[in-house]
Amino acid sequence: MERQYDQYVGIDWGSQRHVICVLDAQGQVLHEARVDNTGRGLAGLAEQLTALSSGQPQELAVAIEQPAGAVVETLLARGMAVFSLNPKQLDRFRDRHRPAGSKDDRLDARVLADSLRTDRPAFRPVAVLPQDTQRLRELVRSEIELSDDLRRHANQLRAVLQEYYPQLLELAGAADEPWIWDLVQRAPLPAQAARLQEGTLAALLKRHRIRRVSAAQLSALLRTPAFYRAPGAAEASSEHALLLVERLELIHRQLVTTRQRVGRLVDAAHDAAGAPQEGEHRDAQILRSLPGVGRFITATMLAEAPEALRDRDYHRLRAEAGQAPVTKASGKSRRVQMRRAHNERLTNACYHMARVAIMHDPAAREHYQRLRQRGGRHAAALRGVADRLLRILIAMLRDGTLYDPARTRSRAAVPTQAA
Repeated sequence: MERQYDQYVGIDWGSQRHVICVLDAQGQVLHEARVDNTGRGLAGLAEQLTALSSGQPQELAVAIEQPAGAVVETLLARGMAVFSLNPKQLDRFRDRHRPAGSKDDRLDARVLADSLRTDRPAFRPVAVLPQDTQRLRELVRSEIELSDDLRRHANQLRAVLQEYYPQLLELAGAADEPWIWDLVQRAPLPAQAARLQEGTLAALLKRHRIRRVSAAQLSALLRTPAFYRAPGAAEASSEHALLLVERLELIHRQLVTTRQRVGRLVDAAHDAAGAPQEGEHRDAQILRSLPGVGRFITATMLAEAPEALRDRDYHRLRAEAGQAPVTKASGKSRRVQMRRAHNERLTNACYHMARVAIMHDPAAREHYQRLRQRGGRHAAALRGVADRLLRILIAMLRDGTLYDPARTRSRAAVPTQAA
């Protein structure tokens, strides 16, 4: 049976100020206010709500769209129960109060409070994440951002080199390797590169541990005739290339450092899995046992889906990861499609997990082939494989066991509908 609260609070979150509405258990408005989004403003909000509850903050239930942040953490620290709601669901609840579709901040705050009072199952309880999980989440997101930045700047460098220095792209087509950046800095113009001695090139290759090309081969390549460019054009392009190289080296250093920090956090959780305590340590070890799961996917799962993993909630995990197909049926029409509302980071992690799993795990490969034989496209079949792995993962987390390829392969396949 759901717990009943004395008062229900709706908070319409804003970047500069928040709108507050407090209702009693019968839905009558007790208090409305606007609060500045500052440390003093949030502290005052917590004091106001505590006073309204007669010093019993645990009797307050707070509804908000944002599942994290300073507002949520301030109220949780005071002992209040906080629940989050998807903005799309709030839009549907708003139609109860204003069928014409009008909207304002005061209305949203009241709708949040009233909907929590009448439809609490639609809300999700919010809790403060452990410190290690919070740190891991920020580091994983930083790693993804840095990887995207590195790829974007490498593509820009490749486009610049293609205009005046295409020889280098024969050795590293993506222009995303540090030894190419080093070579550009040493000889930003083709004429300068042609004068480099083999000994200098050999030292450069040795420093970056490049073995696929020899110094003699590199020297011969750099001596090939370059494009003819109008006077000053190549020099201008080289200045652009040098600027991009400086950015790439900075991003690369930050990316390496971030990956090391993420790796240490994941390894610490994995190494502590044998300790008597339960929780994320054991979860990390179980995650790492799945086919297709390495350091980055383990970190992403632990950082982006801690609640679903903690609650062993398969349906929530597959929905957040975008692996749960959406069925739309009406009358004689029935259509199954990919879920669009999902956590993009989790979805990408599941894609790579499935992609690697079908290369190394016979059971995953067989499941993939069955889905393709039924007419599924490659992407849909990969989602089916990822969905199967998530179902196995939740079962392993519940039982506290590691992945056993023989056991999963010997079982009859469970039909999975992929979109």
